[in-house]
Amino acid sequence: MPKKKKNLAQTLREYAQAILLALVLALFIRTFIVQAFKIPSGSMIPTLLVGDHILVNKFIYGVRNPLTRETWIPFKTPQRGDVIVFIYPLDRHKDFIKRVIGIGGDIVEIINKQVYVNGRPLEEPYVIHTDPKIIPGNIQPRDNMPPVRVPPGYLFVMGDNRDQSYDSRFWGFVPLKDVKGKAFVIYWSWDREHFRIRWRRIGHLIH
Repeated sequence: MPKKKKNLAQTLREYAQAILLALVLALFIRTFIVQAFKIPSGSMIPTLLVGDHILVNKFIYGVRNPLTRETWIPFKTPQRGDVIVFIYPLDRHKDFIKRVIGIGGDIVEIINKQVYVNGRPLEEPYVIHTDPKIIPGNIQPRDNMPPVRVPPGYLFVMGDNRDQSYDSRFWGFVPLKDVKGKAFVIYWSWDREHFRIRWRRIGHLIH
C-alpha cells in the first residue's frame, strides 16, 4: 500500500475511534450521570417555565439498570421538596417533572388548597394558585383530598402551579424505581411567546 494511502487509512481509523469513544462516553453520561430535559408545560410555574431547558442529576439517587430500572448501586432517596423527573405512570413513554410532597409512610391531605403532611400544614413558598375558586372534594381532588398514606417505595408528587397541574392528586403515586433524577439547573431558556432568550434564567439553580 502506498504511504499516502496508508497514512490516510490510519488517520480515518483514528478519527473513527475517537468519534466512537465520544459517542460511548456521551451515552454513558446521559444514561447514568446527567441528562437534559425541556419543560413543555406550565405545571411547575413559577419554578420552571415553558421553554426552560434543564439538567437532571441521574447519579444522585443511585445507579440503575437502564432497562429494568432496578438499583445497582443505591445512594440517597428523593426527599420532600426535591424537583424530580420520572416516568409518567399512565404512559411510560413520557417523562414528567414535579415536586416531591410525600415520601413512603407520609400521610398527605389537602383542605381548601392547603397541603398537610402528617397532620401539619406544609410550608410551600414556591407554590402559586391561579384560580381562587375552591372545588369540593366530591367533585375532584384538586383543592380537597382526603388523607392518603404514601406506600413504602413510592412518592406523592405535585406541580408548583397548583391549580394547573395534573399530578398525584389525580393519578396516584410514583414508584421510586421510576425516578430518573433530580433537576438542578436551568442551562437554557427560550420564551417562544415573545421569541427571545430569558438570559436571567440561564444558570439558575432549581430549588
